[in-house]
Amino acid sequence: MKTRTTAFLITAALAVYFVLLGGRAFALFGTGSPVGIGLGVGVLVLPLIGVWIAWTNLRFGFTTERMARRLADEDGLPDLSGLPRRPSGRVDRDAADAWFEERRAEVESAPQDWRTWFRLAQAYDLAGDRGRARETMRKAIELFQEPTNRV
Repeated sequence: MKTRTTAFLITAALAVYFVLLGGRAFALFGTGSPVGIGLGVGVLVLPLIGVWIAWTNLRFGFTTERMARRLADEDGLPDLSGLPRRPSGRVDRDAADAWFEERRAEVESAPQDWRTWFRLAQAYDLAGDRGRARETMRKAIELFQEPTNRV
């Protein structure tokens, strides 16, 4: 829950910043000069890009959270407590590599199951490869479908 609170606080700070930056853009529009208007357009584009980046990251986090809850409800979250750890708390590299190979084999046997991709993303993260972990989680999100609640 701490991560979620931090994300909301940072997003709120960004929103304030974007509003202030947007105000500067409109002040530049008000100058009426071509240079002022051009700078205003440039300054206005920055908050729009920032809003898009913030939204996509928040949506990624919320979807990942829903997927983790669903996996937990299905008793499908892997137990990582048995993996040997270094004094720093990180999982031992050989153990992480072995766990990764198991997750990769799961994906190869069920490539259309979002659950296997979710666990593979965890394996990438465990191995310290955050870029591939995010890429793999995006694939899991693409395959993920919410259960339909019919009344």
